[in-house]
Amino acid sequence: MKAIVQDVYGTADVLALRDIARPVVRDGEVLVSVRAAGVEQGVWHLMTGLPYLVRLFGYGLKKPKVSVRGREVAGVVESVGAGVTRFKAGDEVFGTSEGSFAEYVCAKEGRLARKPRNLPFEGAAAAAISGVTAL
Repeated sequence: MKAIVQDVYGTADVLALRDIARPVVRDGEVLVSVRAAGVEQGVWHLMTGLPYLVRLFGYGLKKPKVSVRGREVAGVVESVGAGVTRFKAGDEVFGTSEGSFAEYVCAKEGRLARKPRNLPFEGAAAAAISGVTAL
């Protein structure tokens, strides 16, 4: 699958479109086929590693621990892991998960909600963090 990845901290120049392995859904997770991903301030902090305190919070001292950027997501459930009861394949969802700048992302069930029918994927993706910040 295609994803926007980074190997080092820096400006947007460190981001690259690459083929990576598709994530495997685990217990309590939902595999989402990404239709839209939001870009919020936290993505910039994680991309640059600034302020340096971000690195101390467990995101990687010398390089990012998570190579795929993005945290806001909206898409369609592809499959669910054991124990997931709120969603099934084909459901339209939105929420948060590390690594949403990819074709697929795994999210914890509790980090997702059903997407309202009248809300486009682009609006739903931006609602999870940016929308709450705006409120």
